[in-house]
Amino acid sequence: MTLAPIVLFTYNRPWHTKQTVEALQKNALANESELVVYSDGAKNDAASLHVRNIREYLQTIEGFKKVTVIEREKNWGLANSIIDGVTNIVNQYGKIIVLEDDLVTSPCFLTYMNEALTLYENEPNVISIHGYIYPVAELPDTFFLKGADCWGWATWKRGWDAFEANGQKLLDEVSKRKLQKEADFDGAYAYTQMLKDQIQGKNNSWAIRWYFSALLQDALTLYPGKSYVQNIGLDGQGTHCSATKVYDVVLNFDVSLNTVIIKEDKTAKEKIRNYLLQSKRNIFEKIITKIVGYVRHAKIS
Repeated sequence: MTLAPIVLFTYNRPWHTKQTVEALQKNALANESELVVYSDGAKNDAASLHVRNIREYLQTIEGFKKVTVIEREKNWGLANSIIDGVTNIVNQYGKIIVLEDDLVTSPCFLTYMNEALTLYENEPNVISIHGYIYPVAELPDTFFLKGADCWGWATWKRGWDAFEANGQKLLDEVSKRKLQKEADFDGAYAYTQMLKDQIQGKNNSWAIRWYFSALLQDALTLYPGKSYVQNIGLDGQGTHCSATKVYDVVLNFDVSLNTVIIKEDKTAKEKIRNYLLQSKRNIFEKIITKIVGYVRHAKIS
């Protein structure tokens, strides 16, 4: 089995980056894998020190077959950096495993990713492999959903070739084919609104364009029943996220990977939809409780 290169994108969070790398180093296939790290340039003086600290740390990384660090001279931003980096590396190697600097992986992550890449390499309807899954009970060991995802993922050149960077083109096709309800998990998650926000410049998400690029081709992503990835970046420090514990998981330390029917698992999708809806309700209730608390405190004061 030829192993896929691991490509890690970093910016200005030294502690998060170190956690991500140290978790990868504990993977059984780490010393057989090439690691390519893209270090984005600072966009202001406040970020410069953190970027320098990260780059000093990156030069000390060991435990991989080869480590290549690519330092951006200017600030590319996450979306441009990922689109450019993934395109360059996947065109060179034919396949790729992608991580950002706030994703802690199970020691089985690389094994799962590489075995799945090999297992589904010649299946044109499978566009990618994903390492994270919501903490939803009683999911199959592995299953497929339409679309693509971004918290620890892998693909082949043929998969990434489907990526469409023009959000307006994607939205026009979604509207033409009336796919908003399907795309949004029947109202459970506002993917279409995220795409509209990207078009309007309210976010700069590459991932929402990756999701819709896959969805519009009826392409499938393989998910594990238990997560191989934990996002430690949802602590309010990241550029594109706020603090929440909704997505916390217990990492999977076992690889159970058998060929499954290559079609979307409707039962799994419904369970995930219910989880997303419940999470939305819980967040709303917390907001209301906090507002009521503020009002009561104001009246008492």
